[in-house]
Amino acid sequence: MADPDLDPVHHADPDLNLIERHNPARAADLVGTVPVAGPDEVGRAVTAAGAAARAWAAEPVERRASALRHAARVLAEQAPAAAVLLARESGKPLADCEGEIAFSAVVLRWYADAAAPLLADRHTDDAHGRLTVRRRPYGPVAALTPWNAPVILTVLKLAPALVAGNALLVKPSPLAPLAVDTLLRAVASCFPPGLLHTLHGHEETAAALVGHRGVYKVAFTGGERAARAVGALAAAALTPTTMELGGNDPAVLLDDADLGDEAMDRLVTAALATAGQVCMAVKRLYVPRSARDRCVAALLAAADRVVRLGDPLRPGVTVGPVITARSADRLAALTADAVRRGARALPLGEVCPDTDLAAGHFVRPLLLTGAAEDAPVVREEQFGPLLPVLAYDDEDEVVARANAGELGLGASVWSADEDRAFALARRLDAGFCFVNTHNRTGMSLRAPFGGVKRSGHGREYGPEGLEEYVQPCVVHAPAAFRGGGGGMAPGAYPVPG
Repeated sequence: MADPDLDPVHHADPDLNLIERHNPARAADLVGTVPVAGPDEVGRAVTAAGAAARAWAAEPVERRASALRHAARVLAEQAPAAAVLLARESGKPLADCEGEIAFSAVVLRWYADAAAPLLADRHTDDAHGRLTVRRRPYGPVAALTPWNAPVILTVLKLAPALVAGNALLVKPSPLAPLAVDTLLRAVASCFPPGLLHTLHGHEETAAALVGHRGVYKVAFTGGERAARAVGALAAAALTPTTMELGGNDPAVLLDDADLGDEAMDRLVTAALATAGQVCMAVKRLYVPRSARDRCVAALLAAADRVVRLGDPLRPGVTVGPVITARSADRLAALTADAVRRGARALPLGEVCPDTDLAAGHFVRPLLLTGAAEDAPVVREEQFGPLLPVLAYDDEDEVVARANAGELGLGASVWSADEDRAFALARRLDAGFCFVNTHNRTGMSLRAPFGGVKRSGHGREYGPEGLEEYVQPCVVHAPAAFRGGGGGMAPGAYPVPG
């Protein structure tokens, strides 16, 4: 998620101390406002969270899990109105917003069901001694979330953090604060007072929160520029972090890949969902040179079936605007640069009738053929509806090209032979490699998600997502010092066991 628009000072009114959010599809349409939290308010929230966390951690895990299930029901009740609000503030198609909120309720229930066995103490009592390993929550946790999937990326921190016994302080992106604010206010009633806070703002608010000595863990999803600032503040306070950052995901089609309608529809959607503004979207497509023309034809046909650019509230729209005018300008510059270097830009799909493209931040989805490997549109994360198609000659070559660069979030391999796909996937520098799909259709609640190299550290989803919010703490009685034991010489090292 390396888009510079992840971390802006955007539409702030210094007199009212408000963040205004305008509709990306109709930039003149003010969707709503939220108040900015200053350093004093952040400090009060952290203090309240610390007191609430101590009491919450003492509650049985079953009580905490029950609260998550209640939160899932409240989220579902709020979903219809919140989905419309999310579509208006983010530019995501309404169906996508409905799906995001529904999936967030699923995540809450999954962690509620999984928590008890995952958080249970581990006891050992044998010839080597008696050992207990318990999982202790951190206390107040800060969550900094982005705009492109604001509800689910908040819930992926909220669910494991709260069920583990922590308190949570959420700072949403100023580019999509409204639906998150509405839903968190509703969900907060499911938990004890002081346990869940929403703090809106820009860099000053984030700095006050991350740098506060009463915050004991930071979870961040966003771009590299903000990640460096967050990491520096957290390091100064010796606060551990979990970071999910950008990706320049390659998709590799092997020579036996399915080019049928269903597979190609899935591939195009994986590249263009949320107008390509997804960290794990397909960003580069590598195809065998011998099949390049057939692949391009299949992709263009798939786009004709599934890509409808327009207002996100209109039925049938599958691609909306990008988040800001600055994003649209950056994508136009990337395209112009690629064309200057010899690429050909092929429009994808259709524009819905009566769509006023000039009223919002719309970018026509494009397939880019013949792009140079060192062009920024290939080398960098575009974060928009641009898909370069690149030909390769053999597997060693494509692995080297796919692994080029500093990012390693996701990747995919497409092949009729699953064993062959898995073998190639093992060679790719990616924290999550999909087979015969990509993006959200390839996710699983049981599968940990996160990056390698400069795409972040730590994991979300799965048991590993819960482990990010607890610390193993040990009580140990070595056998050598239990009743009648012979003991050990002073300074001796322990024996295996």
